[in-house]
Amino acid sequence: MMIKRIKNLFISALIITLISTAGLKASEECFEGVSRSIFKFNMVFDDIILEPIAKGYSKLPEPIKAGTGNFTSNVATLLSIPNSLLQGNIKQVGHATGSFFINSTVGILGFFNPAEKIGLKPHREDVGQTLGKYGFGPGCYFVLPVLGPTTARDSIGLIADSFIDPFAHVTIQEKELFGMSGNSLDYFSVKSTTAVDFRSDNITNFESLEKNSIDLYSSLKSIYLQDRENKIKNSTDAQDDWGNLDN
Repeated sequence: MMIKRIKNLFISALIITLISTAGLKASEECFEGVSRSIFKFNMVFDDIILEPIAKGYSKLPEPIKAGTGNFTSNVATLLSIPNSLLQGNIKQVGHATGSFFINSTVGILGFFNPAEKIGLKPHREDVGQTLGKYGFGPGCYFVLPVLGPTTARDSIGLIADSFIDPFAHVTIQEKELFGMSGNSLDYFSVKSTTAVDFRSDNITNFESLEKNSIDLYSSLKSIYLQDRENKIKNSTDAQDDWGNLDN
């Protein structure tokens, strides 16, 4: 009970802080010095843990990598359903719902993607994008430990995601939905696998960026902010060489 109260107080304090900085532009920093320090920590984490795992993962047979990527993408589609509904995009609600059910059944739990072959291509949507659709500005930019770059708006969205995401509902909240249930280990296992899959797909991109950037921190900031802007606009530019940059 005490831990839950501390957690609620922390989230409340974080939301108040983020709302107070939401009027700032995304190009402005909430606390650049702290963010740059966290960024250095994240780079060490990447060098020691994430990159070696991603390189090992990249050596797996292509069908296994493709199946794993399809599975994590299928799970992520669940979050797109309520967000597409909140955005009033009924077409995307249909695409996301149809894609999830077809891939989860015919596609064997999402390891295959038959939905795409019949024209179902759901957009990846989250609460941060939904808030952007409603006209909320990004607020200031900062970096989270391990999770990486974000903004005031997207951080509030990240918290809200855990409440409206059906997958989070049955895992980290450990509640039943249509007879299905899970636990926190399931949730963080899928999220970790998603991160490894993304890092593996972008080994060359990261190496090139590190080699050619004068300021890697600023380069990744620019890439992240442009990617989020494209996703809010549902721009085709969102499907760039980096794939999905969301936390």
